[in-house]
Amino acid sequence: MARVYNWQIGRKMSYWYGETRPKKQFAAVFDTNKCIACQTCTLACKTTWTSGRGQEYMFWNNVESKPYGSYPLAYDSRILETLGPQLWNGGKYEGRTIFEAAPAGERVLGFSPATVDYAHPNVGEDEIKGTVDGGMSLDLPQPVWMFYLARICNHCTYPACLAACPRGAIYKRPEDGIVLVDQKNCRGYRECVRACPYKKVFFNSHTRVSEKCIGCFPAGEEGQQPRCFTECIGKIRLRGWISKPSEAREDNPVDYLVHIKKVALPLMPQLGLEPNIYYIPPIHVPEPFLTQLFGPGAARAAETYRHAHENNAKLTSLIKLFGCTTGTIARFKATAKNVSAFDDKGQELVTAPLKEPVMVRTAFDSVHGVPRMNIN
Repeated sequence: MARVYNWQIGRKMSYWYGETRPKKQFAAVFDTNKCIACQTCTLACKTTWTSGRGQEYMFWNNVESKPYGSYPLAYDSRILETLGPQLWNGGKYEGRTIFEAAPAGERVLGFSPATVDYAHPNVGEDEIKGTVDGGMSLDLPQPVWMFYLARICNHCTYPACLAACPRGAIYKRPEDGIVLVDQKNCRGYRECVRACPYKKVFFNSHTRVSEKCIGCFPAGEEGQQPRCFTECIGKIRLRGWISKPSEAREDNPVDYLVHIKKVALPLMPQLGLEPNIYYIPPIHVPEPFLTQLFGPGAARAAETYRHAHENNAKLTSLIKLFGCTTGTIARFKATAKNVSAFDDKGQELVTAPLKEPVMVRTAFDSVHGVPRMNIN
């Protein structure tokens, strides 16, 4: 095994291949505070990519209700329990990753879900943590809570699926870091399914090969965002590129959210994969759960987001860009009135006002001599 640096856990770790980062790394930020679990993203992905035979159970994109929802069943609690204690010392993870905790003779600590684990994609939907008693008032964090977690493949820097494949059939595209399955080389051993802790690799029983989210790379090559991003009603998603921490740029939206303001965090970074999908944590959820899910910076990230409108105009303006364009945002610029997004070539994609104009109309229309109704 090689020694590679994982900036998300603040140390070097063991991995089966040397550190080879792509020219550019596909990344995205999801704002959990705006997700309404309408599942439009799920259906957009489903109808585009997984409507064929053997794909009936596949959801490359899904939305879970936390803390009880998960697809496949209990994928997160099972891997965390199997891994054992996950110890953080500030920003440094002192526990073991799933590569370092792998049993003798295996490359990755993992498990294979049973068929029944895929039977209920919406298990736990809208189930709350806690009970509502008479006279209870709301506070932050909330004593009774739940939130929605949208998930796609994380296109990890150190993919477990890639490390586990005995055929070398999984690879990262050097031009954008998207993780793909070479189905000509795949023989359906399902080691990738077993290894991925996020369970975002699926086995097709009809074609007898593995399949997974491809980051909508054909659209990405045209400078467009994935289908689940462009169809999102809640405007919770932003696609872009992420740099190494030492090369972070203020005008790169993903860098700004992840490296500079540290308001967007990876999902279960203690596993060691350095995932490239980042989440703005919900502001109403107790800190212990957020720490388990997003690492030790979760509480600070939630507070930064919560108070952004009070003391961080740039962060507030960037959040307004989510869902405002179908193009991939490589750079942004905020002024006192507007925020603009630009693509890789520096061309303007969209300019959005920081405050929408408000017009108050009188109840009676004197020009037409009629009262105005709400439906007008």
